[in-house]
Amino acid sequence: MGIIAWIILGLVAGLVARMLVPGEDPQGLIITFALGIAGALLGGFVATEVFHVSGIQGFFNLSTWVCAIAGAAILLLAYNLITGRRSGRRSGRWAGRR
Repeated sequence: MGIIAWIILGLVAGLVARMLVPGEDPQGLIITFALGIAGALLGGFVATEVFHVSGIQGFFNLSTWVCAIAGAAILLLAYNLITGRRSGRRSGRWAGRR
């Protein structure tokens, strides 16, 4: 696959992963897209190296999409843990008010 296909795959995988990961997602679309692209690359690498499965068979192959979405979801969870954004936790000026 070419670099444009990886970018498109990563953008879509980031959006799907954002829908699958529970909790509030305060990050913007740029971070979501960046995590999606990195997750697509991570998912393809892990599938190929660790599980010896060719996760990058083609743009319209189901295994490619599953690897990309799984990688993006893992990176999104890691990002939320690192930045301290957990589901159900409110902070800031209006945290205690309803």
